[in-house]
Amino acid sequence: MKKFLKIVCGIFAFIGFLTTAGLVYAYFAKYYISIHQRPERRYDDYVQLLRTSGTLETDTVTFEMKIIQDTIRAKEILDYFHLDSLYDADANTWTKALAIGRFVASNIPHDNQEIEPEHRNAVDLWEYTKNVAPAFNCRLHSILTFELMLAAGLDARYVTCLPEDEDDNDCHVVNEVWLPELGKWAMIDSDMDGHYICDVDAVPLSLKEIREHYISGEDMVIYDLLKNAPTKSRFYSAYMAKNTYWFRCPETLSYYQEDCDENRKREAGRHINLVPAGFESFIEDNDNLSTSNANIFWAAPSEEL
Repeated sequence: MKKFLKIVCGIFAFIGFLTTAGLVYAYFAKYYISIHQRPERRYDDYVQLLRTSGTLETDTVTFEMKIIQDTIRAKEILDYFHLDSLYDADANTWTKALAIGRFVASNIPHDNQEIEPEHRNAVDLWEYTKNVAPAFNCRLHSILTFELMLAAGLDARYVTCLPEDEDDNDCHVVNEVWLPELGKWAMIDSDMDGHYICDVDAVPLSLKEIREHYISGEDMVIYDLLKNAPTKSRFYSAYMAKNTYWFRCPETLSYYQEDCDENRKREAGRHINLVPAGFESFIEDNDNLSTSNANIFWAAPSEEL
């Protein structure tokens, strides 16, 4: 009997050893992958995915991207942040957008916040960095930057940029600002020290144009937002190649877009998923619209007061 118990105990001990060894292996394998498969190591893979994806083309889906202004809230934000001090009154749209993006990037570093902000709006997010934690993630960066741009009278939005791989839970959120002088959107990223991307003639590019440049192989220049100068960031180039496979944006945008205060939060409208033809969104929610119609997604926004 004792011999039998020793054998049973030995078997369980061996199983325990194998289980522990398996967990340790899984941990270090994950660590190895995270170190050795950084985005810049897979740049060619990400670009190839874009080149072999379905097209972004006109389909029968209809929608209208709207931006709702609130002059009272705009004045509150202008006064609180002294936005007028960041740029000349007669500056063009892109100059104002760069000044606002640079202001956010220089004051708020990137971090995945451990404590979620109680309120998600420009003033309360700023107070969060002073009283709770000094940094937060790309989504909160973009919400803050969006509200500042809106208060400055710019038509802006924040767009979630997503990868092809549904098992990759790392997406990115950036801002786009409508440039009436050029009749197009331009991307600006206040997170991770800040970036924007231009063509070889220094014309700022939209997310649409950035994606198209990856596919065509045309040269584009990544700019450091804080230095306002070109940078050879292999990481950022690969990171955006990964995260421009498809896009997601609220159809209607305004202040308090994602605020947690039910007394102020505006009704959450549907999200528009811009996906390559034949690709299905892997984000499950009850109120979204998937389309390949890039022309409407990147059309001039309509405005409401």
